[in-house]
Amino acid sequence: MDVGGRRRRGVRLTAAALVALLALAGCGSDAGDNADSAPAAAPAERDRGGDAADQAGGAAEPGAGKAEPGAGKAEPGAGAGAPDLRVDQRSIIYTGTMRVQVEDVDDAARSAIATVTAAGGFVGGDQRRSADADARAELELRVPAAKFHGVVEELAKLGRQQRREIRTEDVTEQMVDLDARIITQRARVESARRLLAKATSINDLVSLENELSRREADLASLVAKKERLADLTSLSTITVSLVGPDASTADEETEVGFMVGLRGGWKVFLTSMTVLLTVLGAVLPWLLVIGVPLTVLLVVLRRRRRTSPPPAMPGGPAAPLPTGPPPVPAARSGP
Repeated sequence: MDVGGRRRRGVRLTAAALVALLALAGCGSDAGDNADSAPAAAPAERDRGGDAADQAGGAAEPGAGKAEPGAGKAEPGAGAGAPDLRVDQRSIIYTGTMRVQVEDVDDAARSAIATVTAAGGFVGGDQRRSADADARAELELRVPAAKFHGVVEELAKLGRQQRREIRTEDVTEQMVDLDARIITQRARVESARRLLAKATSINDLVSLENELSRREADLASLVAKKERLADLTSLSTITVSLVGPDASTADEETEVGFMVGLRGGWKVFLTSMTVLLTVLGAVLPWLLVIGVPLTVLLVVLRRRRRTSPPPAMPGGPAAPLPTGPPPVPAARSGP
């Protein structure tokens, strides 16, 4: 009886311990499930609330409740500290070079100037050479950067485009750096002015005035650099070469060969002869006024020297010089 009772008590205790362990495990899993399902329940409640609101407001239009694809995705770099990489927010310098062959250089030049003026630009330089069909015009045009490409296309339609070169330079970082340096330099100038106002001795006044002048000069230099960059970014430069129908297609600087060298040498020879004749024409009046009398004077002096008698010897008339052969010494006799 005692042994059987002990065995039954042991079985009951073991069963009770297993039940307690299972109960504890169930409570932990329920708590975890509730915690995991809590965030998902809130959107479900919101969805139900939104559906109820839609039903209360009336029937929705077809597709009105559907979100656009990718509408919930954030764009790359949309954070608060992300840099603005849009082209319209950057400082870019555009520079273009063109060569266009036209029938009438003067008419094409007038059309190019009218195009630039209509775009809000102006002519920075105008050089022309009129030689009938070999005429040439070099125009330096300044146009707003926003209308740069449009003006280039309009200029290309003036005739037959032979060459086009477009260059860009991004100076955004330089502009940002200049802005920061200008702010710092202005603060330094203001600090020097405050110190100058508090100076009491002559030495302090002189040294502070020199320092203030130096800082103001540095500030003016930085401001000038920024204004120059701002001018280049706001107004782009287009250099257009308008040539006549007889102009060579190839650029003169790229031509090589014997004939090219011969033409270049002939041009240099003509230029040298022109310079030499110019110098000779400038010196010739002086030669006539000074050189001719001086030459006549030298000729007269030489003739006088030739016709003048030899100078007399001191102490009487000069003895006649012997004309015969010199005397032969007598032979000595032997002892």
